[in-house]
Amino acid sequence: MFHGLPYKTKHFFYLLIKLSIVGGAFYLIYQKIVNNDNLEFDVFVSFLIKNDVFSSKNVIFLIFFTVFNWFFEIAKWKELVSFVKNISFFEALKQSLASLTASLFTPNRIGDYAAKLMFYPKELRKRILLLNLLSNMAQMSATLIFGIIGLYFFINKYDLDISYYRLASLGGLIIIVILFSSVGIKHDRIKIKGISIARITDFIKRIPKIILLKNFLFSIFRYLIFSFQFYFLLSIFKVDVTYMNAMIVITTMYLISSIIPSIFIFDVVIKGSIALYLFDITGVDNLTILTIILLMWILNFVLPSILGSFFVLNYKPYRTIEAINK
Repeated sequence: MFHGLPYKTKHFFYLLIKLSIVGGAFYLIYQKIVNNDNLEFDVFVSFLIKNDVFSSKNVIFLIFFTVFNWFFEIAKWKELVSFVKNISFFEALKQSLASLTASLFTPNRIGDYAAKLMFYPKELRKRILLLNLLSNMAQMSATLIFGIIGLYFFINKYDLDISYYRLASLGGLIIIVILFSSVGIKHDRIKIKGISIARITDFIKRIPKIILLKNFLFSIFRYLIFSFQFYFLLSIFKVDVTYMNAMIVITTMYLISSIIPSIFIFDVVIKGSIALYLFDITGVDNLTILTIILLMWILNFVLPSILGSFFVLNYKPYRTIEAINK
């Protein structure tokens, strides 16, 4: 995009883009926390203080969960990228957190894909795009596996008024559409993120099985960590619920919210609405759930994105990095 421009002009544009990303992220974070239509900031802080959330023990545990949540995400990215290029854990951390900041206000985390590509030369970018897609697919698979199990137990436990005939009919229709699509459409015409399924399949086949296994296991670990963090917050707010019953609702909530397209900044709104409906059935009050959802978002996205903004501001284009290393 900046080919042929003078160095100072390029530098100015890069600086403008970096400031726009960080400024946009901070503005949207401020709006979501301070000007939240569903939960006033004063009420949010007062409720946290009332329930002693800021005690040393609680803060240590909550930060511990956040750190390990992102530890496995960073380790997953480092492991995946090793297929095309070996990078350090710190480099993987820098790329993961910077891309989080860039994706905060983009639909369906598009900014995450674009940001990671900028850390690599042109000849590697298509493969990096596929690896990032594979990382997100593994995390989505973990969400689907636990979510479907949770939804099954949720429906049975709370005896929801669901027409199983209609549900089975819908499932059958989806299966028929998939079968006809797979037979009638060539795989090279079906695309995800602009890349054909055939190409994605061929690429995955070339990746060592141990890397794919670690990718899936790290996704499982991440899921178990942030879902347990949600349960830990329920216990802090003195919600009388067993771990298994809480996980039934939590996994169902993550399943439903994950299949709804959204701008990442509004992810907290979507999860909040779904959580209110699901936990209302179990008898948990709205203020507790809204507070937990917002606090989870702050811990797992806002805090890492603040650190990520430092890496965004200090980002140097790949060619500049090469020139420095020579």
